[in-house]
Amino acid sequence: MSAGIEFASVVKRYGDVAAVDGVSLEVAPGSFVSLLGPSGCGKTTLLRLVGGFEKPDAGTVRIGDLDVTTLAPQRRPTAMVFQSYALFPTMTVGENVEYGLRVRGVGKADRALRTARALERVDLGGLEARPVSALSGGQQQRVALARAIAVEPSVLLFDEPLSNLDLALREATRAELKSLQRDLGVTSLYVTHDQQEALALSDQIALMRAGRIVAVGSPEELYSDPPTAYAASFLGGANVIRDRALAERLSGEPMPHGSALVVRPEVLEPVDLEVEDAVEARVVGRQFLGLTSEWTIESGGQRLRAWTAPSATTPSRTGIIARRWRWVEDDAAPTSRAE
Repeated sequence: MSAGIEFASVVKRYGDVAAVDGVSLEVAPGSFVSLLGPSGCGKTTLLRLVGGFEKPDAGTVRIGDLDVTTLAPQRRPTAMVFQSYALFPTMTVGENVEYGLRVRGVGKADRALRTARALERVDLGGLEARPVSALSGGQQQRVALARAIAVEPSVLLFDEPLSNLDLALREATRAELKSLQRDLGVTSLYVTHDQQEALALSDQIALMRAGRIVAVGSPEELYSDPPTAYAASFLGGANVIRDRALAERLSGEPMPHGSALVVRPEVLEPVDLEVEDAVEARVVGRQFLGLTSEWTIESGGQRLRAWTAPSATTPSRTGIIARRWRWVEDDAAPTSRAE
C-alpha cells in the first residue's frame, strides 16, 4: 500500500558541513516527486535518509504513520533503485530479483511468484535463469527496478537510475518508468540533476540548493512561474538579466529593488532593429539543435540565449524583443555543499 513521506526540520551534517539543512517536505501518497538540483546540493543525502542508509542529526522522517527516523533499512517499507544498479554479477536475473525477498524472510514459493510477476511488469518475463552479466545496460536497469518492486514497498527511491544509459534508451526508459509508477500507484522519490527528467516524470519537483529546498511545485508551475533567479536559471535555463538598463529596456518597466528580469529563450525573439521597441543586440553564435536553433546574443554587455526556427536568418541589423518576461527575486548563489 502506498504511503506518503514527511520530512520535519531534518538536518544531516558531515563535520561542519550541513548536507541537509533544516528540510521540511511532504510527499503525497502515490505521487512522483523529484529532488532536483546540482551536484553537492544534498539531494542524494536526503534520499538516503528516507532509505535508512544515513541517520539525521536532527528532525524526523515519517512514512505514512510510521516514524522511520532511526529504523534500519530492512525494517522500512522502502526499496531503492541505485545509479549503479547494484546487481550481483554472479547471480542470475531471478536470484537478483528475489534477493530482497529472501532477506525479508519470504518463503520460496512466494518468492518465485513475486519474482516472476515483477519481471513481467518490466518486460523481462521468462529470463529468471539468465546470468545478469549477459544483459544489456538497459536490461540490467530493468532487473534493478524489478528487484525493487518485488518487495512491494510503500515507497520507491530512485538515485539517478537512468544516468548510465545512452540518450535514446534513457528517453524510452523514462516513459516506461512513469507508466509503471502510475500502474503501481506507489509513492516515488526520485533524485536527478537532469531538468528534462524532472519535468517529464514528476507530479511535483522539489528544487534544492546548498542543503535546502528552495522551491516546490508542479513542473508547469516552476517553469512558468519561478520564484527566484536560481529557480528560473536551473529549471529551463532562462536568461536572468541583472543589468538595470537592459532589463528596463526589454520590459519597459522600472526594475524593482532586489529583482532580476527572467526571459525564457523561447520568448526572446531576434528581430530587425527597425522593429518598434527592439533593443540593439549582436549575434555572436548559433547552434543547430534539430527542431530549433539556439542563438547566442550579446546586448548591454550580457550574453543571452534565444531559440528560433532552424530556418531563421540573421537580421542585417539585429535587435531583440522579449515577448514574455517576469520579475523574480534575485537570490545570491551560495557554494554547493554535499551530494
